[in-house]
Amino acid sequence: MSRIGVAALAAFCVLGGLIAGLWFGGHPKDLPGPVRDAFVQDDHALRAEIIDSIEDNYYKPVSDKKLEESSLKGIVSSLHDPFSHYLTPGEAKKFKETVAGEFEGVGMGVAEDRRGLRILNVFPGSPARRAGIHKGDLITAVNGKSIAGVSSDVSTSKIKGPPGTHVRLEVLTPPSKRRRNISVRRERIEVPVARSRVVTRGGRKLGVVQLASFSTGAHGLLRQQVQKVLSHGAQGIVLDLRGNGGGLLQEAVLVASTFIEDGKIVSVKGRHRNERTEDAVGSSIGDKLPVVVLVDRGSASASEIVTGALRDRKRATVVGTRTFGKGLVQEVEPLSNGGVLDLTVANYYLPNGETITKKGIHPQVKARDDPHTRRDEALPVALDTLLAKTR
Repeated sequence: MSRIGVAALAAFCVLGGLIAGLWFGGHPKDLPGPVRDAFVQDDHALRAEIIDSIEDNYYKPVSDKKLEESSLKGIVSSLHDPFSHYLTPGEAKKFKETVAGEFEGVGMGVAEDRRGLRILNVFPGSPARRAGIHKGDLITAVNGKSIAGVSSDVSTSKIKGPPGTHVRLEVLTPPSKRRRNISVRRERIEVPVARSRVVTRGGRKLGVVQLASFSTGAHGLLRQQVQKVLSHGAQGIVLDLRGNGGGLLQEAVLVASTFIEDGKIVSVKGRHRNERTEDAVGSSIGDKLPVVVLVDRGSASASEIVTGALRDRKRATVVGTRTFGKGLVQEVEPLSNGGVLDLTVANYYLPNGETITKKGIHPQVKARDDPHTRRDEALPVALDTLLAKTR
C-alpha cells in the first residue's frame, strides 16, 4: 500500500474513532457491557444497565424518553426539597407562561398540599369559577391520577393545556370527605395581577390594592393601582397579599420599593453564593401614607419578602394570619434538552436578619377569613387597623 493510502486509512480510523467516541459518550447504554464498564463512569454504566434491563425485560413497553425523564426527576427528588424540581421541556414551557402572567388553563391560584393542590383564589369569570370551584377546595387528582405528594409545578402543568380541551379534576371541599369529579374546559387565562378599589370607612376613603402574583411586570401594575386609588382620594392603603404564592425576587424588591424610599429590602446568601443585599430602588410614594399588609397562609416567598421588609422598616402593620414560611430562593437553569432545573440555591433574610423558613411571618393584628362564607371577615379588620393609622 502506498504512503498516501496508509495516511488516508489512518485518518479514516481516527475520524471513525472520534465519531464513535462522540456517539457512545452520549449513548453509553449502546456500548458492549465490558467496554462500557471500562470507559464509562460506574454510575453512568449502572444507570444504562438498569435502563437496558427494563427495556429488555419489563412486562410492558416503556419509552426511552420516559425512563430518561424519570431518572432526571429522581436525581432532584432525592434532595427531599419540595421547592427543587426538574421540569421536562413541556412542563418548562407551561412554567414560563405562568411566570409571564398568562397561560392556558382553568383560572385559579393554588398552593402545594400533601393531598394535592389547595385553592387559594379563583379568578372572576374563569372556567374554574363557572365549574363551582371555590377558595379552600382541594384538588386531589387530575384526569383520574392522584397528585398527592406531587410538586405544584408538575401538578399545575397537568391542569394546563390547549384552549378548548377539557381536564377532569377530583375536588374535595373540607371538612367533607366526599370527592366530586368536575370536567372543566380550558381557556386562555390572563392573570389579573393587580386590582384596586376605594372604600369609605369611618368617614375616610381607604384604598384596597390586591396583588395576585409577582410575575414579570407586577410592580408596574401595582404602582398603577396605587396611583389610581390615591387619585380618588384614598388616605391610606391596604396591600392585600392573601393567596399570593410569590414569584420573581426582583419583582418583590420593586414592589417593596413602591413603599420604601431607600435602604435594605432583603439579603440573599447560599452555600456557594456570597451574601447579596437588595436595596430599595427608584422613587417611592413617600413614607407618610399609612399602609397595612393583609396576609394569610397562602402568602409565600416574594409575598413574605415584601411583608417582612415593610414590617421591619416600620412602614406597615401586618394583619391576618401566619404566612406560609418559604425563606428560600430558587434559580431556574435552562438545560440542553429544553427542560429546566428549578433549584433552591440560597436563603433570604429580612432586614432584621431573620429567615422565616417554616416559621412564616406572624401578624401584628390577627384576622382570619372563613372560606366557607361569602363574606370577607379579614378585610374589615385590616381596614379598621388602617383607619386608626390615618387619625
